[in-house]
Amino acid sequence: MSRINLESMSIDELWTLHEEVAGMLKKRIIDQKSVLEKRLRDLTRIGQHARRPYPRVLPKYRNTDRPSETWSGRGKQPRWLTAQLRSGKRIEHFLIAHRQRDKGDRSAPVR
Repeated sequence: MSRINLESMSIDELWTLHEEVAGMLKKRIIDQKSVLEKRLRDLTRIGQHARRPYPRVLPKYRNTDRPSETWSGRGKQPRWLTAQLRSGKRIEHFLIAHRQRDKGDRSAPVR
């Protein structure tokens, strides 16, 4: 590639060179942007299907003081349950009725 002596060029020649360079840069930027957007779409599609769907887990324990507070038995114990266990209650005290029927009494229908 030959070196261009910019010092010897007139303002019109420099401006024409500037417009050519700016046009080439604009085209290359647009091309590169479309390549990157395609890669991003591909990665997004992969990320959406990478994890298998898990079934909904029903709550296993319920706070007797506030029935809206429940726990499935997975993960960290909630604060309400930890406090109740510290006060001397047993975890079986908080089992939800349908769970108790599943384990022992088969006479009552499970909903």
